[in-house]
Amino acid sequence: MASAALPRIALVTGAGTGIGRAVALGLLKDGFQVVLTGRRAEPLAAVAEAAAAAGQHALAIPADVRDAQSVQALFDNIERRFGRLDLLFNNAGVNAPAVPMDELPVERWKDVIDTNVTGVFLCARAAFGLMRRQTPQGGRIINNGSISAHTPRPFSSPYTASKHAVLGLTKTIALDGRDFNIVCSQVDIGNALTELSARMTQGVRQANGTMATEPMMDVEHVAQAVRYMAGLPLSTNVLNMTVMASQMPFVGRG
Repeated sequence: MASAALPRIALVTGAGTGIGRAVALGLLKDGFQVVLTGRRAEPLAAVAEAAAAAGQHALAIPADVRDAQSVQALFDNIERRFGRLDLLFNNAGVNAPAVPMDELPVERWKDVIDTNVTGVFLCARAAFGLMRRQTPQGGRIINNGSISAHTPRPFSSPYTASKHAVLGLTKTIALDGRDFNIVCSQVDIGNALTELSARMTQGVRQANGTMATEPMMDVEHVAQAVRYMAGLPLSTNVLNMTVMASQMPFVGRG
């Protein structure tokens, strides 16, 4: 008799709002059992309730990706409950005010780097270890990059630096994971309409110094892209995907 297929377990960071929420709900539709994490318990609970209303089950575990002990506790919990992890969507991230770098408080720089770089590293590190130990071995890590991993906006030094770092981590994890059937991808997102990006509809500083409104895209299209990447067999990988509002000023920016 053929053995039953193991349930697929996914972890989404920054799952309470925006892109994380849309991806988590999409992965549930695709049959994943989804662990939701983020710093605030209330938004996570709201996503879990939305999943329950659709007849699905998501587990909310608040954690701070910037804190190594919090991340370790999160992954210990996942390992105890499920015994494995098949997918990590490394989504949690923050931005900083668009000001000249000499006007940016050092604390804001550290907040962006701690969340967008150290947080991605800590979660990827813990996922890598679990995926390496588990049977069958392997899994997929998808990092939320940005088009700023390739081309900056004006006055964006902390965010741009952090996303360039994520690109380097993605490539390194993809290389180091080969021996353990661990694959790593990056989705670079441009102008998805979320609570945090809604301000862009009122005007964004351009490379020539002017302010202009920019086209936005539905966050569901980002979720569809991540779901496609997540659904591939581990023998196949989309190393890097850019999904963006078609007419936003990215190609030719600057």
